Amino acid sequence: MTIGARRSLRALFRARDGATMVEFGLVVLPFFTLVMGALDLGYQVYLSALTNGAMERAARKATVGSISKDQVVTVIRSEVRTILPKGTRDDPAAVTVTPLSYTNFASVGKGERIVADTAPVGQYNSTDCYEDRNNNGRYDATVGGGDDLGSADDVMYYDVLVKVPRLFPLANAIGLGPFAIVDARTLIRNQPYGDQQIRVRCS
Repeated sequence: MTIGARRSLRALFRARDGATMVEFGLVVLPFFTLVMGALDLGYQVYLSALTNGAMERAARKATVGSISKDQVVTVIRSEVRTILPKGTRDDPAAVTVTPLSYTNFASVGKGERIVADTAPVGQYNSTDCYEDRNNNGRYDATVGGGDDLGSADDVMYYDVLVKVPRLFPLANAIGLGPFAIVDARTLIRNQPYGDQQIRVRCS
């Protein structure tokens, strides 16, 4: 290598022109990924807080039997949709509200209660009597309670699922999925404004 070539290499290694652009290029992607992740997480926390608040307010109103299931669903959806992206505010699948009624807290998440159990004991058969909580005329072993607001003294279980597109498309690229999902749940007992209605069927 000639002396001139060596001098040129030394000068190249000592040069700092353009180093800032290279450093910026190395830092900018992680920085913006961090910022977008923080904003996306903050949006999910805010959406979760609003969903829980709307659900609790609507559930408390329903405990006195003054509003219907459709009104509860409307109240929750109308409040949550105020912060949804414009493209999803009118999407009925963006906010799903599922109210289920049970006789008491012990029956939450279980099938309809068998009140007259005949052989074979411990499982439902056609000669058993049961509480038809959703008044559909058949025994339900996996869905405890109906989709109405129950009667006086019933325990209501509300499940509100919100599914909206993420704020930034980059989230999908790093494996977080294209949708932000918030699942809010609560249990609340109806007031004793009347007699508890328990429909018993024997088939």
